[in-house]
Amino acid sequence: MKFNKTLIMAAMAMTSLLSCKKDKDKTCNKTLTGLAGTYTLLSAEYKLTATSTPIDLKAAMDACEKDDQVTLNANGTWIYKDAGTVCSPAGNDNGTWSVSNDIITSDGVVSGKIQSYDCNKLVCVMQNVTVPGDQITQVLRKQ
Repeated sequence: MKFNKTLIMAAMAMTSLLSCKKDKDKTCNKTLTGLAGTYTLLSAEYKLTATSTPIDLKAAMDACEKDDQVTLNANGTWIYKDAGTVCSPAGNDNGTWSVSNDIITSDGVVSGKIQSYDCNKLVCVMQNVTVPGDQITQVLRKQ
């Protein structure tokens, strides 16, 4: 009887642990629907060349811009919201975006080759922004 009770308790504990584990099989598709969501900028860096020391672009931003949000909608539209501390004038905006072959194309603030995406953090790299060989790396967190 004691063995059965121990076996039942172990089975219940295992069931509880397995039911609480995160879904590691979740696919983070780099598609309109997979990337859709609201993001905030964690960091932005500029490098003049591949070997240059990165310049922190977020540090140069106004405080009222650092808490803004961009929403990428699954229908190919985006909305930029001057969230939190609002700038004067407010920087709200909207436009369109698309994604193909791991490249986000937009008339807005999120563009470039997707370096990584784990369903929560999106890293995009734009190259040849102002001069040949330069790049901007943006790291955004999904809300």
